[in-house]
Amino acid sequence: MSKDIIPIQQVAQTIRFLREERVLLDFDLARLYGVTTGNLNKTVRRNRDRFPADFMFQLTAEETKSLIFQFGISKGRGGRRHFPYAFTEQGVAMLSSVLNSERAVRVNIAIMRAFVNLRQTLEANRELGREFSELEDRVGKHDQEIAAIMEAIRQLITPLEKPRREIGFHVRERTARYRTGER
Repeated sequence: MSKDIIPIQQVAQTIRFLREERVLLDFDLARLYGVTTGNLNKTVRRNRDRFPADFMFQLTAEETKSLIFQFGISKGRGGRRHFPYAFTEQGVAMLSSVLNSERAVRVNIAIMRAFVNLRQTLEANRELGREFSELEDRVGKHDQEIAAIMEAIRQLITPLEKPRREIGFHVRERTARYRTGER
């Protein structure tokens, strides 16, 4: 990677949702920081007391297997020998104090901005969902009334059918009254 500032969109694409948390995986962070995954994890192991369980956790075999199918992580034979680590937002912030390079500072700023943008987007979507639900409730109560009004309007719009005129010759005379009776 170049030494340019990392675009927030690129960082946002690497944020994943695991165990009800938004996290960045160690291999994604290593790529962003421009170091190998092994060196990143080695630095974290040297400073293990700075990364409690709510800052960083190691993926289980099941979660790793899921990643293999989703992202094509190597299954072995030259690939990773350990399960990947996942860093929460606080863990990524702590990484900035452990990694002391200019690039690490710039990448951390981009990552924090990506987390903030993601949080704002989720909140906006939550608010939109809430408003849609309220609108649905209001309209749902009036569905039958609206249907009755629409039917009344339809009846007013449709023209009345005129009686059809019969085809042919019709005589309209008074008929003579014949006497039928006794004489």
